[in-house]
Amino acid sequence: MRSKPDEAIPLPISMPPTKHIGIVGVSYEGAALCYRTICQEGKDLLGMYEHPQVTMHTFNLNDYKKPSDADRWDLVGERILASAHILAKAGADFLICPDNTVHVSIDAIIDRSPLPWLHIAEEVAKVAESKAFRNLGVLGTQPLMEGPVYPSKFSPLGIRSQIPDLAIRRQVHKYIVEELIYGTVLPATREYFQDLIQQFAHIGCDAVVLGCTEIPDRSPGCSSAHAGLHAAAGSRRLARSGRLTAPSPSENKQRTGQCALPPVVN
Repeated sequence: MRSKPDEAIPLPISMPPTKHIGIVGVSYEGAALCYRTICQEGKDLLGMYEHPQVTMHTFNLNDYKKPSDADRWDLVGERILASAHILAKAGADFLICPDNTVHVSIDAIIDRSPLPWLHIAEEVAKVAESKAFRNLGVLGTQPLMEGPVYPSKFSPLGIRSQIPDLAIRRQVHKYIVEELIYGTVLPATREYFQDLIQQFAHIGCDAVVLGCTEIPDRSPGCSSAHAGLHAAAGSRRLARSGRLTAPSPSENKQRTGQCALPPVVN
């Protein structure tokens, strides 16, 4: 029986509202993967066709690359903060950034952020601790591997982090900035990353952090257990945490300024 024109048509019963997620995008590949993960896996917790409300904002990628190449991470932080204000005005409840590298700038701006954050390395550290991993390899851009993003979150939990030697770090960085962030990967590149994971297994690592959003997405075999080793994709972990979790502003401020020893280089 059809409803009369002036009768309200009842809407389907939906799940209780979730938090509105704000995504601060840097590379389009990473931002797209994060958004897709939230939506695809939303149904597992919320039901079919359900996912949290999401708003994403991105500046020109070069707005991040130029200052980061010049080691001006303070300017990177200001750009992140500008995105945070735009997302706050759009109604987001909290923020995530699927780009691993720029997290070196996030701790410095958290106390000025209009919204609380989920930190990519903190979410990976929680998973590592829950699985009793004590020795993790880290792959990503050269600034990420050489910087404090993951060590600063691992060290307080007694988790050791290891990175490749300088020549390998430079090659990994080259693959990321010249191929992966543009959504392409050559077979030789895929094989290179798989071999690197095996090398971490040989030096006693329990798991490997794929600290570049595009590595697990573009290198089949790297996003699952490989060579008997677990691979933790930072951006996927962040997206999964973001589906239902929102930190409080006070929690973020307590984290500000944390620092730890540099990564162990092998």
